[in-house]
Amino acid sequence: MSRWPSPLSSLRVRNELAVLLRIGGPLVAAQLVQTAMGFFDTVMMGRVGPIELAAVAIGTGLWHALFLFALGILMALSPSVAQLNGAGRVAAIAPLVRQALWLGAALGLFCWVTLRQMEVGLTLLGIEPVIVPIAGDYLRALSWGMPPIFVYMGLRLFSEGIARTRPVLLISLLGLAVDVAANYALIFGHWGFPPMGALGCGIATALSMWTVLVGMIAMMCLDTRYRHYGLFRQWSGPCWRELRPLLALGLPIGIGLFLETAIFATVALLLGRLGAVAAAAHQVALNMAAMTFMIPLGLSMATTVRVGHAVGAGDPRAARFSGLIGIALSGLFMATMAVLIFVGHRTIARFYTDDAAVVAVAAGLLRLAALFQISDGLQVGALGALRGLKDTRLPLAIVLIAYWLLAFPLACLGVRVGLGPAGPWLGLIVGLTVAAVLLNLRFWRLSGRRGQ
Repeated sequence: MSRWPSPLSSLRVRNELAVLLRIGGPLVAAQLVQTAMGFFDTVMMGRVGPIELAAVAIGTGLWHALFLFALGILMALSPSVAQLNGAGRVAAIAPLVRQALWLGAALGLFCWVTLRQMEVGLTLLGIEPVIVPIAGDYLRALSWGMPPIFVYMGLRLFSEGIARTRPVLLISLLGLAVDVAANYALIFGHWGFPPMGALGCGIATALSMWTVLVGMIAMMCLDTRYRHYGLFRQWSGPCWRELRPLLALGLPIGIGLFLETAIFATVALLLGRLGAVAAAAHQVALNMAAMTFMIPLGLSMATTVRVGHAVGAGDPRAARFSGLIGIALSGLFMATMAVLIFVGHRTIARFYTDDAAVVAVAAGLLRLAALFQISDGLQVGALGALRGLKDTRLPLAIVLIAYWLLAFPLACLGVRVGLGPAGPWLGLIVGLTVAAVLLNLRFWRLSGRRGQ
């Protein structure tokens, strides 16, 4: 049995951290830019009125869940490209990416059709009648951005797979600028446009999605480092034989992302039954947790690339080392965030609202959010490392067990036994902690077996 090199040299650790941050830094920033888009949408719609804001909030929750499911399927491309790149099989990358673009177009069409039917579902769910047509207008307008955004994501994941992440950040900033400017013009009726409210917000989001696609295509045509891969030199139709491995790898990722999103949405519904104060406090704590999560999420994407590249190069020891460094860095950042949130929980709550009742409840929930920061960082870091190994099926089972067989029943129990808003959050803490432990054990054992 091969022995692992020990002790690890500090120079090797520093070098790996430098490469990981070089790849992951732009991805972290890009994730924060994407969060900023949602922030500006919310702030601008809040100035229109509570009904329009509620319509966009409900619509955003629906399209985000659908988007993450479809994006997860497409995320199989990044580790696949990274492994081919690491193996030096550059000629095989372009045909794979072309198939992924067909898959992205199909996913975009699926989302386009689904979002245009959402108004019927909102009515069946018993959403307040005055909100339904406004949310429907928003979703129908936004649906026109679905085909281009998934084609863009195919190009972006290709760029991530070859460790070119800085263009991703530049294109994301371009999309943010268009989104904010279009929101300003279309929501409020500036620069000669009529005020459109939620409809204008949906159009602005769709325009930003088209912008990032056009920007990414232009970048790849002009940059010689992309032309080396010959992505646009020829074209081929969809091929099931080549698409099947992508779907087999990506479907578990998509379902896992959907299940994770759904558990947080379900907790929001549980807290909504406890009253407006509990629901508002949950939103404050969840928004803070979502913002801190963007950092390890970007690092996780970079870890996928590093692990995949090492696997493709036939170096399982380097794959394990890169994965462990990525996981440790994600956990270390979130440990820092845990301390800051725990110490400043009341100050953070006051930043979001002046309502004393909401501040009091939100401060308590933020203390609980601090407790699961480390688990959240470790689980997303491990998921990124496992994707680099192209291991997605067992991680899906772990997510299902941790969130829906543990966290959900415990969240319901917390409400029933009278723990108040803290009850569902205690369930989330247990679920995230179990997921972190099991996913890291999976990576440790799987990467160890491959290195023997």
